[in-house]
Amino acid sequence: MKPKSKLTALIISLAMSFAAAASAQTSPIKLDVDATDAPRYILHARLHIPAQPGPFTLLYPKWLPGEHGPDGPITDLVGLKISAAGKTMNWQRDADNMFAFHLTVPAGVNAVDVFFDFLLPSGSGAYSSGVSSTATLLDLSWNQVLLYPQRTNAYDTQYAATLHLPEGWKFGTALPVSSSSDARIQFSPVSLETLVDSPVITGDYFRTVDLAKDMKPSHKLDIVADSAAALEIKPEDAGHFSHLVMEANALFGAHHYRDYHFLLTLSDHVAHFGLEHHESSDNRQGEKFLTDEDARKLGASLLPHEMAHSWNGKYRRPAGLATPDFEQPMQGDLLWVYEGLTTYLGNLLATRSGLWTNADFQNDLASSGAALDRQPGRTWRPLSDTTVAAQLLYKSSPEGAAWRRKTDFYSEGALIWLEADTLIRQQSKGRYSLDDFCRKFYGGQSGPPQVVPYTFDDVVATLDEVVPYNWREFFQKRIYEINPRAPLGGIENSGWHLAYTNKVPAALKSREGAHKFTDLSFSLGLLLKSDGYVTDVLPGSSADKAGIGPAMKLVAVNDRAWTPEILRRAVSLASTNREPLELLVENSDYFKTCKLNYHDGEKYPYLERDTKKPDLLAEILKPLTPEPVASAEKK
Repeated sequence: MKPKSKLTALIISLAMSFAAAASAQTSPIKLDVDATDAPRYILHARLHIPAQPGPFTLLYPKWLPGEHGPDGPITDLVGLKISAAGKTMNWQRDADNMFAFHLTVPAGVNAVDVFFDFLLPSGSGAYSSGVSSTATLLDLSWNQVLLYPQRTNAYDTQYAATLHLPEGWKFGTALPVSSSSDARIQFSPVSLETLVDSPVITGDYFRTVDLAKDMKPSHKLDIVADSAAALEIKPEDAGHFSHLVMEANALFGAHHYRDYHFLLTLSDHVAHFGLEHHESSDNRQGEKFLTDEDARKLGASLLPHEMAHSWNGKYRRPAGLATPDFEQPMQGDLLWVYEGLTTYLGNLLATRSGLWTNADFQNDLASSGAALDRQPGRTWRPLSDTTVAAQLLYKSSPEGAAWRRKTDFYSEGALIWLEADTLIRQQSKGRYSLDDFCRKFYGGQSGPPQVVPYTFDDVVATLDEVVPYNWREFFQKRIYEINPRAPLGGIENSGWHLAYTNKVPAALKSREGAHKFTDLSFSLGLLLKSDGYVTDVLPGSSADKAGIGPAMKLVAVNDRAWTPEILRRAVSLASTNREPLELLVENSDYFKTCKLNYHDGEKYPYLERDTKKPDLLAEILKPLTPEPVASAEKK
């Protein structure tokens, strides 16, 4: 048996001490949430919490799984009142840990009652701090509406939750239901960890699609939207989602959930993101995601990515993220596995299931590989530092991102795992692949959710079991050392290489249209919003040398009011007439004309086939299972 790391030993010690404290719990904590005012962006919460006389501390969830940071939306908790035996009690917030509330339970009292409202977010936050409701729907994250006693083990402490909905609203969740009548749902008692890990979507416009009907356990696509029209799903798309379920289970060889729910919210008014959970995933897209082909294609990898997290991130979890409660800080040094490998596998599953074509996979690979390869931030910051500093980088501004680096462990991690996949295939002469690593590391015995922490040593050891190789050095060089160039070995090993064209790729056109930006980063070094705002400038580019900086605003191109078309036409013309580009920019209250000495035309990355090598990428993208007959049964 391998010796435990200090971090793993600490986690086990904490879990044991918290388990001892939690063993005194004689009945579940009762949580009652009234969401009837959700259309007015207010939730009402009441908790009945067993307690012993003496000093008592209640905590609001701070470090949230999947969010990788201390992001609990505590500023939206209002109207807090705590009472015991019908008498109001004084409480005091901790001056250092502002997520903690201290009080003293009087003699003869065995429980406290807690009342508060939660103001559903309306700003620009993300995840459970992001906009999660409209007049017709609600995405409920349970961490928004609960407190828990200090020194509670989230895996042992039980909660019995009740939810009251607006009249006529329907709901979807992986949380087991004990009874439901009218607009009141009583859920079965579950651990605090399971409760926080089981969001609910609910609304006036709702439907459920059964996926992979011949498979057990059940897999459902629960959809809530801002209109009835948004709920329509094409039979072929329902078939692809069913195929996704089959491909994921074939890739990992086992599952670790009782059943699985894709929770899909379709609205232009909620925050758009994906968040993983063990038996479900919280996926939020625009209202036309299922009805507009461009929108569906742009978001096609979201559901595969979040489902892959059921294995990578929820079942197998980095030891630094496997904390026993929501107060202990999480350490993200292995996010290049947690998120990087999931990015690779999510894109792989999107392609194998038919949600993407091989060309879509290649276009995404070219775009991310080229951007990372030209990013100067990599000359001072190793990829590992983006994982350790993830909680900071998630909140960093887009201005200056090329020099700062972003959460690159997603896209660069995917490149590294592609290279690992190609090396396994080459070293074994095609007998093994990264699929075999996934079955060994994430498979095991099918059953209900559990958490099995892992370390870097565990990753290396399992890869060595698949194909002996110096995996420790492989990752050391790519992740923990500074590399001025991106890890493009996987692209090159698979029979392709990066090339550039002067034609705007269709995928980029779709992204620019959907997200209102113009990307000339590979030519001028400029990334612009639709109003001309300069989001970023690539250090060392012609725009940088001409004096343009982030947060300025492009006003005119060669004395003419700027538009994306005019700018692109001017870049193309400069490649033949050899005249400098003149860009008029606004910097606060000042204007200046910047002359760009650039004459190489437009540049956009794509993958070009290397015919001297076998097309290993085509082998990697082959489905493992036959595609099922498409269906979209309404329930």
